[in-house]
Amino acid sequence: MADAFDRVPLVLAYTEPVGVRDTYGGIAGQVILDAHLLRPKTPSDTLVIFMHPMGIMHYLPLPRAMANAGVHCLSAVSRYPNNDSALIMEKVVCDLGAWVRYAREKLGYAKVVLGGWSGGGSLALFYQSQAQAPTITETPAGDPLDLTSARLIPADAVMLLAAHCSRSETLTEWLDPSITDEADPDRRDPAWNLYADPPLETPPYPADWVAEFRARQIARNRRITTFAEETLHRLRRDHGPNAERSFVVHGTMADPRWLDPTLDPNERRPGWCYLGDPRLINDAPGGLGRYTTTRSWLSQWSYDRSNADHRKCADIAVPLLVIGNMADDACTPSHTRRLFEDTRQSDKELHEIAGATHYYAGQSDKLAEACGIVTGWLARKGFVPA
Repeated sequence: MADAFDRVPLVLAYTEPVGVRDTYGGIAGQVILDAHLLRPKTPSDTLVIFMHPMGIMHYLPLPRAMANAGVHCLSAVSRYPNNDSALIMEKVVCDLGAWVRYAREKLGYAKVVLGGWSGGGSLALFYQSQAQAPTITETPAGDPLDLTSARLIPADAVMLLAAHCSRSETLTEWLDPSITDEADPDRRDPAWNLYADPPLETPPYPADWVAEFRARQIARNRRITTFAEETLHRLRRDHGPNAERSFVVHGTMADPRWLDPTLDPNERRPGWCYLGDPRLINDAPGGLGRYTTTRSWLSQWSYDRSNADHRKCADIAVPLLVIGNMADDACTPSHTRRLFEDTRQSDKELHEIAGATHYYAGQSDKLAEACGIVTGWLARKGFVPA
C-alpha cells in the first residue's frame, strides 16, 4: 500500500556556536544537517520532530505510521549520523534547536512536539529543560558552549516513546564490572563475569549479588570518567586546548536482566538483547559506547558528568506522554516508569503496550496500537483534529 504522505528531503545549514570545533557538522563553522519531512495531504499547524542523538529514523515504523494517520512528522538527523564516537550532547541540543526553529520560521508550523524515541527520549528532555530555563555554558569537558544564549525555542509537548532514561545510565547498567584493566580486557574478575563458563552465579540472581554488581558497574564508569578527565587535562597541558584522544571501552552488554527475566520483568526473550546474543555483543565491535573520545565520554556516557540525564532534566512545563513496550529487549520497564515518575509535570500520561518489542518488528498490530495512543493523545491535547 502506498504511503498517504509526501516524503520531502530537507537540508539545513546554521552557524556553529562559538566553542571547540569538530569535523562532523561541516566546514568553517557551518553545521549541515538533513531531515525527511513526512507531510500528509491534510494541512496541519503541528509538527512532531523525531530526533535521536546519532540514529537516522527516516524509515522506522512509528514516524511513518503516524504520517499515514495524518500527523506531520520530521525525521531529523544530528551532525553525528550513525556515529557517536565523538558525539557531544550539548551540540546535539543545538542541532535539535536548529530544527525546531526551522519548523517554526521556515516550514510555518505553529506548534512543535518532540518525539523522543529510544535514545531520543533523554535528548528531548535535555533539550526541553534547557529551552525552558537554560543553565549550561560549557560542556562537561569544560569547553565553552553557551546554551543560555542559544535562543532555544521550547517545544509545546514532549513524547517519550520506548525511551531510555539516558545514554549514561543505560551504558552504566550494561557495563561489564568484571573487567579490571581497561587496557587489557582479558583480565576479568570471575566473581563478576556474567558470561563466565561455568558461571559463579546463575539466574535467578540473589538480590545482594545484583546490588553489588550494580555498584561495581557504577564504579567502573567512574574509573573511566577519571581516566578521561586526567587524559584530557594532560593533553591540554601538553598540546593545547583542542587536543583530544580516543579510546576503546570493552564489555558494554553485561546486564543481568538479559539472562534473568525476573529482574525488571517484562515479556522479553531471555538470553537476548536488541542487538542479539548479549554474550557476543558484550565485546563485539558494534557494541554501545565501544569507541569514544574523552570529551564524548564525559558528555554522553559518564554517569556523573553527563548533563543529558533524566535526573537533571526533570522539570518539563508542557504535556508529557510516556509509552513503554512490554516485550522491549532494549528499554526495560524501570526506565519507562522512572521517566514517568521522576519528571516533574502534572499533565502526563503513561501507557504500556503488552507484547510490543523495541522496533515493532513484524508487529503491525502493536505498531497500530502505539500509533493510536500517540494520535489520540495529540488530539486530546489539541495538536491534531479529534
